[in-house]
Amino acid sequence: MNRAYYKNTIASFCTDDQDHIMGKMVVEHHFALLGTQRDAWVEQILLLQSILSTFSGHIYFEYSIPRMGKRIDVLLIIGGVIFVVEFKVGASSFLGADLDQVTDYALDLRNFHEGSHDAYIAPILVSTDFKGDPGTDLTQPRDKLFSPICCNGAKLEQVISRVLALITGTSLDTAYWESSGYKPTPTIIEATLALYNGHSVVDISRSDAGAINLSKTSESVAKIIKYSRANNEKAIIFVTGVPGAGKTLVGLNVATAHIDKDDELYSVFLSGNGPLVSILQEALARDKVERSKDKGEKIRIGEARSEVKAFIQNVHHFRDDGLANLEQAPIEHVALFDEAQRAWDKKQTVDFMRMKKGQPNFNQSEPEFLISCMDRHRDWAVVVCLVGGGQEINKGEAGIFGWSQAVKESFPDWKIYASDQLSDSEYGGETTIEDLRSIKGSTFIPQLHLKSSMRSFRSENVSLFVKQLLDLELSQAQDTFKEISENYPIVLTRNLETGREWLREQARGSERYGIVVSSQAERLRPLGVHVKAPVNPVNWFLDGKDHVRSSYYLEDVATEFHVQGLELDWACLVWDADFRYTPEGWNNFSFRGNKWQRIKKEERQIYQKNAYRVLLTRARQGMVVVVPEGDDNDLTRPRSYYDDTYRYLEEVGLKVV
Repeated sequence: MNRAYYKNTIASFCTDDQDHIMGKMVVEHHFALLGTQRDAWVEQILLLQSILSTFSGHIYFEYSIPRMGKRIDVLLIIGGVIFVVEFKVGASSFLGADLDQVTDYALDLRNFHEGSHDAYIAPILVSTDFKGDPGTDLTQPRDKLFSPICCNGAKLEQVISRVLALITGTSLDTAYWESSGYKPTPTIIEATLALYNGHSVVDISRSDAGAINLSKTSESVAKIIKYSRANNEKAIIFVTGVPGAGKTLVGLNVATAHIDKDDELYSVFLSGNGPLVSILQEALARDKVERSKDKGEKIRIGEARSEVKAFIQNVHHFRDDGLANLEQAPIEHVALFDEAQRAWDKKQTVDFMRMKKGQPNFNQSEPEFLISCMDRHRDWAVVVCLVGGGQEINKGEAGIFGWSQAVKESFPDWKIYASDQLSDSEYGGETTIEDLRSIKGSTFIPQLHLKSSMRSFRSENVSLFVKQLLDLELSQAQDTFKEISENYPIVLTRNLETGREWLREQARGSERYGIVVSSQAERLRPLGVHVKAPVNPVNWFLDGKDHVRSSYYLEDVATEFHVQGLELDWACLVWDADFRYTPEGWNNFSFRGNKWQRIKKEERQIYQKNAYRVLLTRARQGMVVVVPEGDDNDLTRPRSYYDDTYRYLEEVGLKVV
């Protein structure tokens, strides 16, 4: 992949013809070239040719960051330092959003570009018309990543020299750096934007030996779809995986590959996760508006929202369309169901249809009805179920069993494709595999199960640690924690403000952080945490640091229902008395009236455990767990409700801050 529009040694760049440089960049730029962009390039070239002649190294213009769908204005490698330079031509000030932007570029290289892992990286924001001295204090960074440096065009040469004076005796092998792998781990929002705008899953996902190759899973799914079409067959595919393994990414990759309605494999991405659908739709719409501005075009946000809703839909809307047109097949031959384990079982669906939809004779589970909609196609159809293990968090969620039973009982001609590696208890273990084996036409493909978490790119075993912690496997959890803690900090405190400060200290650039709690955590109100206060997940996940409803403000909190399928860079989990550790096992409670009531139904206990599994696996880079002190003067939250949980987490190994 050609990562830069133009690259050269600094010496050759300084003597290169400006028109030649511009010509190469224009050829690589596959959009309409605006006058403002052309003028900015000219000014950057003139400035850099005038100041870089005394340095030796390499220069790269418009260096691609696929995970973010952006390009670095200029990247310089001089000595042992990578300079990430973002120009704001004509700007006379330094905006917080611009500082975050250049920091994000530097973080992306440090985290995901193999050749940059151990290099010094200096992000520089150049506002060319700034007057005066921004007063940036330069010190050698602890982790080799400098804080963003501000300067104007006249001071850029001086800033580069000051950085190099701090970092002596180091060098970087440029040939190795250029050829080394870029192995990003995008958030689901970043991945959706990148895939929708033409990148492939190969561009934006890791493929190293330490992580499952998502492209292989995507290829397996695509192969089954094409085979089904060629042979006029109907099939259901189960793509399974641990939390954060990339199931949704696989589904989005297939859907974006066939986004054109004229494509014979035209697909629709469906999810019963309302917050996820709303967030992804809004993220795509906002991105479409911004990209149109960059191209000199104009599109209204309402128009953009209408366009993206055809690509990502709420599965309940798809169901309602199926009810309204009982004989008509959907226009899509391929339906991808995200969070498919959350589809309702027969009782829940029948009750809902009777009470909410006026359908007293409805007698199917949600999986059965959704398959029946696709079964209306006379030739072929494929349903791709993206299933998370141990992710059922609400009443009536059928899990993988609900889908397999629907095929077994009502659609015997449908083929089933799944992995034979569903041994974990979250999927029902060997019982699930045996159930699938008993269905005629089942085929097992190992690549359809994703074993490694991609969300926690600093450590792949975070989901394993969480499983062991929740299963009360103390010694195993301690061993796994020792393995992950060096790269993935998990700390413990009894003070919420300490938790907030820890988040702010860890995050850099626009790394997103926020507070998450269980939906049953009703006695955190004395701490200012109102779990029942309405939170808008779109604002919480998409708005910036200056918006009071964003996660950054650390005021509104999100529950397992808001964050499932999504992620934060850094999370603060406030642990209430609804889920309490005891030496005999977990005790489950819900708050009713003026007191906690014991949850005795096993099904509800599982949902609550899974809720904490979801909350504990949201952070990509690290988390702080807050277990409140409690108050013996408050009968609803005495210290005894919290102390054993705190001591258990401390014994597991969490560092107290």
